[in-house]
Amino acid sequence: MSPTSETAHGGRRLVIVESPAKAKTIKGYLGPGYVVEASVGHIRDLPNGAAEVPEKYTGEVRRLGVDVEHDFQPIYVVNADKKAQVRKLKELLAESDELYLATDEDREGEAIAWHLQEVLRPKVPVHRMVFHEITKDAIRAAVANPRELNKRMVDAQETRRILDRLYGYEVSPVLWKKVMRGLSAGRVQSVATRLVVERERERIAFRSAEYWDLTGTFSTGRAGDASDPSSLVARLNAVDGRRVAQGRDFGPDGRLKSDQVLHLDEANARALAAALENASFSVRSVESKPYRRSPYAPFRTTTLQQEASRKLGFGAKSTMQVAQKLYENGFITYMRTDSTTLSDTAISAARAQVTQLYGASYLPDRPRTYAGKVKNAQEAHEAIRPSGDRFRTPAETGLTGDQFKLYELIWKRTVASQMKDAVGNSVTVKIGGRSSDGRDAEFSASGKTITFHGFMKAYVEGADDPNAELDDRERRLPQVAEGDALSAEELSVDGHATKPPARYTEASLVKELEEREIGRPSTYASIIGTILDRGYVFKKGTALVPSFLSFAVVNLLETHFGRLVDYDFTAKMEDDLDRIAQGEAQAVPWLRRFYFGEGDDNAGVASGAGNGDGDHLGGLKELVTDLGAIDAREISSFPVGDGIMLRVGRYGPYVERGEKDEEGHQRADVPEDLAPDELTVEYAEELLAKPSGDFELGADPESGHQIVAKDGRYGPYVTEILPDGTPKTGKNAVKPRTASLFKSMSLDTVTLADALKLMSLPRVVGTDAEGVEITAQNGRYGPYLKKGTDSRSLETEDQLFNITLDEALAIYAQPKQRGRAAAKPPLKELGTDPVSERPVVVKDGRFGPYVTDGETNATLRTDDSVEAITPERGYELLAEKRAKGPAKKTAKKAAKKAPAKKAPAKKATTAKKAAAKTTTAKTAAKKTTAKKTAAKSAASSASASASAKSGE
Repeated sequence: MSPTSETAHGGRRLVIVESPAKAKTIKGYLGPGYVVEASVGHIRDLPNGAAEVPEKYTGEVRRLGVDVEHDFQPIYVVNADKKAQVRKLKELLAESDELYLATDEDREGEAIAWHLQEVLRPKVPVHRMVFHEITKDAIRAAVANPRELNKRMVDAQETRRILDRLYGYEVSPVLWKKVMRGLSAGRVQSVATRLVVERERERIAFRSAEYWDLTGTFSTGRAGDASDPSSLVARLNAVDGRRVAQGRDFGPDGRLKSDQVLHLDEANARALAAALENASFSVRSVESKPYRRSPYAPFRTTTLQQEASRKLGFGAKSTMQVAQKLYENGFITYMRTDSTTLSDTAISAARAQVTQLYGASYLPDRPRTYAGKVKNAQEAHEAIRPSGDRFRTPAETGLTGDQFKLYELIWKRTVASQMKDAVGNSVTVKIGGRSSDGRDAEFSASGKTITFHGFMKAYVEGADDPNAELDDRERRLPQVAEGDALSAEELSVDGHATKPPARYTEASLVKELEEREIGRPSTYASIIGTILDRGYVFKKGTALVPSFLSFAVVNLLETHFGRLVDYDFTAKMEDDLDRIAQGEAQAVPWLRRFYFGEGDDNAGVASGAGNGDGDHLGGLKELVTDLGAIDAREISSFPVGDGIMLRVGRYGPYVERGEKDEEGHQRADVPEDLAPDELTVEYAEELLAKPSGDFELGADPESGHQIVAKDGRYGPYVTEILPDGTPKTGKNAVKPRTASLFKSMSLDTVTLADALKLMSLPRVVGTDAEGVEITAQNGRYGPYLKKGTDSRSLETEDQLFNITLDEALAIYAQPKQRGRAAAKPPLKELGTDPVSERPVVVKDGRFGPYVTDGETNATLRTDDSVEAITPERGYELLAEKRAKGPAKKTAKKAAKKAPAKKAPAKKATTAKKAAAKTTTAKTAAKKTTAKKTAAKSAASSASASASAKSGE
């Protein structure tokens, strides 16, 4: 029955989706009789802290939000920022005759639908409405064919949520106590961090090896053209039958893996080249093989993230944000899927476009099917493809910017998946010659020709290695036969050095996690976002670099919680969770085994998960109870060499030689954006050699206080040492005089006179005609004058001491410039932003260079430079900034900006506003009571909630 015929009988139907954008699109397809409203994501979740837990719960339940003693019963609360939306949904439901829960068709979407049903408690018929694309036909078919809520999917999602809460809330506090406050641990984020750290350890341990070879340009002696070139380039392959060593023959220690290969150094390579100068060369063999390449499967979540990273420079998070918009606006099918399957409708649409755009010769006789899915794929969604039964070409969509780019990528991949194979030939030619000293040298060249491009006409997949050759690259060799004579036009000697393993990019890390069967494809973007936000990893270009902090965290987890970051164990947990989803295992026994280390081995997490022998394994609770064995200093210390240690402290990493109380002790801060593999002994020595610590400058002649120069977190400064017994707190507290060094000064050259002069600031310049005092001060953004609330910048720091009252009055007589000064010209012009369609430039700001399109500003990252930044990188930074939305005010800032007195209430306050105020007051009172009751629990659980809420 169509929506139109249903509503003809009267009645009103409430349809609840997850996002407002989706609600707007679907409303247009359903018409009158249907009210479409958004839940705006989750409306209910585990509490963020003890203050949110109802007062009837006590003990561990208040801290965890889960009753571990009573079958791991979760405590759900309506999110504070969703209470108004819940009220609105209840009001709409009260006026409706039927309820359609139309959240996403995956575990999380099913859980949101269940939470909506539990909170709204509908007294009208409830239907579960599912669809994987937002088109008129799909939406109307979903309304006409609803199903029941899938409780098994809900249970599976709930088990994951409880598991991640227990993991995060039990392990994170260990990190706070032993490493640093505010850190987080998570079932997948910790393993992902370990992968990045292990790759950096490999880079640190890596020793480069040098090897040499020869490259020859050989000519056939005849005229050539594009289809049959006259020459070819070949690389030395063997000498006297021994293969010449290449990079793959060396281990990470810089040594050859086998002595069967010939290692040429520079001297031997140059000697061989000289001996081959007058040699005669000929073709020894020509081996030709047919070449065939089949199309790539349509996109699923992870392959889309990987390819968008390679081809468009999108991060995993950005890719999913753009894909979400495309889905909600009806351009693509659901973007969280493990499947590569296409529906019959999609196959027909793709085949029709192949014929239309490329011709019948590119269309295979039978449709191509891609039935393979990743292990434990959670849903039977289609692959990601353009929506509808006729695909819109990118030009027909009207899309722009990032949405256009991603849609085009998806469209090309889908169409190409229904095209014929690419075919051609691959050829290997071996060339031999004998040197003047009797050595036999063999060169080898390989080529590839594509005789029919097939699907490559539409799409070619990118590669993680920027130096890799793409599938459609041809290398044509001359048409030669065995025995043909060739002349060496040039023989060049080439030196090479082996390279350490490449760091992970977002794309390659997603690929690694998926291959290890860790985590879910739908959560990879949020996992990478979490480890970046937490400071465990930072980006250098596209590479993911672990911070020194992550080394300390991973070291602690590996040493004391080995099973929790074990790759096989984590993958096994994923299998167990899927068994629960499929009804093959029960959630409560499994959770009991994981948390308490009790229960039947068949619960899933037991046998083989930790040590492979089925012995009893302690649970999570047991692991986090005994913290005495964890030496905080030891797990945060790493040897650099020559007696130098790298330590991770509360305020960041530093290098140290010797102990604090030892003579000759040295210590120096390490730049937080330094890649760990760049901290060599030589660099550490440079850091230690720089001036650091306190420099005693002498005593102030007036006060007698000692004056010292220090290097602080915010730069070098001078301060006075107050005598013992000087009150530091309370009404009579005395603060030491302190002043930052001028930019022209340094710690090793500043004098006592300089220090006393600096500490004399601010200087009273004089008063104006109205008696208002004018002072010269040195501030965060440079020297300035201040008169009441009116500040004016000074050009130089010296003016602080020598500007006269007349000069100051002359400055104030001028109209105040808005902004710091006359607008500076941009440092660099990047082009037009594809989203805002405004010119993008790089400017110099108070916090350093930034990119801007006049509407959005984004500061350059530590690994970006003005000289090297590309237009694409600039657009990416702006896109990331837009995705974050406006900065939220912190509670501290909000408190500072709060008015001292309440404005008088307006007389015309409506009844609704008054009721809302009453409700807010009651809620605030309840929260105050709850906070007093559980202050300790709230403090211990607040930080862990951020990591646990992300899911993994």
